[in-house]
Amino acid sequence: MSKQIGPEDGVLITQYRNGNEVAFDLLVDRYQSKVYTTIYLIVKDQEVAEDLLQDVFLKVVQTLHSDKYNEEGKFLPWVMRIAHNLAIDHFRKSKRYPTILLEDGSNVFNSLHFAEDSMEDKKVKEETLELVKKLIEELPEAQREVVILRHYLDLSFQEIADQTGVSINTALGRMRYALHHIRKKMKQVTRAYDKIVYPK
Repeated sequence: MSKQIGPEDGVLITQYRNGNEVAFDLLVDRYQSKVYTTIYLIVKDQEVAEDLLQDVFLKVVQTLHSDKYNEEGKFLPWVMRIAHNLAIDHFRKSKRYPTILLEDGSNVFNSLHFAEDSMEDKKVKEETLELVKKLIEELPEAQREVVILRHYLDLSFQEIADQTGVSINTALGRMRYALHHIRKKMKQVTRAYDKIVYPK
């Protein structure tokens, strides 16, 4: 492991917060390559990764100026977590929809057959996709993260474990709980929908 050249991160942070802009430039030069690589491995798009890299350091600047920074001695892990979260958020906000497989291996939409020429069926499909996206949003953060990495980004569970810093068993467990939650909510919504459409 190569020895870090130049002042410690904490020293540079203090200098920057005291008005030394060059100190922040040194921090960026020191870590931007590692941060970019982390983002790119998730989004797999150079332009998006470059945009998110800018967003990461913008968030760092805002946090340092707001006096909310308290990660003394842990600057790099903190920045990497920001990068990871922004990359995940990129997919949460995008219009992409995953193929969600439930615990039994069936697709969320396997019982729904949509005719391409039916506007009503298309509307139902769009609403169902929005529902799935909403249910993913409602998951606890750790479960939501695994679902996005697995079903939106097609990462293996080993890759997910590496990205999130947990064991494969933990990643699998989070996915299992997430799918159970989604399936349970889907059933509740379907029953409520049936009562509205087909009142007794």
